[in-house]
Amino acid sequence: MLPPRLRHSSVASQQLRVYVPPHPLIKHWLTVARDAETPMPLFRSAMSELGRWLTYEAMREWIPTQPVQVQTPLQPASAEVIAPDTPMGIVPVLRAGLAMLEGCQALLPQARIFHLGMVRDEATLEASCYLNRLPERIPEHMRILIPEPMLATGGTLVQVLDELNRRGADPSLVRIVSVLAAPPGLQRLGSHYPMVQIFCAMIDECLNEQGFILPGLGDAGDRAFGTES
Repeated sequence: MLPPRLRHSSVASQQLRVYVPPHPLIKHWLTVARDAETPMPLFRSAMSELGRWLTYEAMREWIPTQPVQVQTPLQPASAEVIAPDTPMGIVPVLRAGLAMLEGCQALLPQARIFHLGMVRDEATLEASCYLNRLPERIPEHMRILIPEPMLATGGTLVQVLDELNRRGADPSLVRIVSVLAAPPGLQRLGSHYPMVQIFCAMIDECLNEQGFILPGLGDAGDRAFGTES
């Protein structure tokens, strides 16, 4: 069953679940991020807000809770809290994933942060890892959130998931939050890891010859950190 108020896309395989939440704040901040005239500080705020609201949607029916009893000012009441012993991790894909991290972390303050630095070869469009701060063994039953603003060719995320899998992560407990996704990336991810769930603000039309999403929003890392060439 799909989480409420989410739209499912079958652009990839039937197993891969891709959600485009129809939240007005997600739509607003996506528009801010797309605009080429948006200055760097506001763009960075937009990415953080998109990280926050996409994480909010990704947490539906994902974070286990446990029943508790609390004393209100008037009488006892039954309630629920997030199960305190649930291991959670956030794996921001550097650099651009850092722009979403603050928003993600605001909703999951108890999560451990494992940085992965990936750089793409512009000739082959394949990524290589230059920084890996994952633990040697991922804790059992750990829920992992991956902030990656652009799911373009899917090559980077497949490598990230390969590395998590080698270290014992359960792909069915992994969720990806992306600002934009494109059909080639979704198809590639679906062929390798169909059990992963993806939450994105929009599925765009296609990629250009350089592997950038169209209409897209440009290079998210460069725009967030002011490093345009």
